[in-house]
Amino acid sequence: MKKQIYLLVTGLILTFVIGYWLLPNPEGLEKVPDISLKFIDGQKIDFKSLQGKPLLVTFWSTSCSICMHEMPRLVRLYEEFNKEGFEIIAIAMSYDPPNQVIELSKRKNITYPIALDIDGTASKAFGNVQVTPTSFLVDQLGNIVQHKTGEINIKQLRLKVKELLQTNLTTIS
Repeated sequence: MKKQIYLLVTGLILTFVIGYWLLPNPEGLEKVPDISLKFIDGQKIDFKSLQGKPLLVTFWSTSCSICMHEMPRLVRLYEEFNKEGFEIIAIAMSYDPPNQVIELSKRKNITYPIALDIDGTASKAFGNVQVTPTSFLVDQLGNIVQHKTGEINIKQLRLKVKELLQTNLTTIS
């Protein structure tokens, strides 16, 4: 009897976890939110100004081991495709002290822009992001074409970025 209860509980937990990771965009989020971000270098940018470029938005934290593992891969992807118009914006979670974010970005030689989400506005705008890493791939028209919580499959992402860069999206919906 205990074994059956254990298996039932384990099955329910696995179903919940797998279902959570496979969820579509949070709260029906289909377009990149129209918000502004402040970067660690002091620059400020509106997402609207990035329209016309494929974009990866990734939420991360200094305490996230998966994020640390992903960073060098994302740097390589950014350096490979940035000249063609691809952009990556990493958004540090609101609980990360800015000095730690800046120090880590220097230590890891992060070449893509890193934004601070001090008041949690970006996290809320993207469907109340709580788990890191959480990433959103956005097409040239601002449509969210892929959402991933957890580690990104970099090979699949590379193919999707190549596809977006080769697609001429000219009409804004």
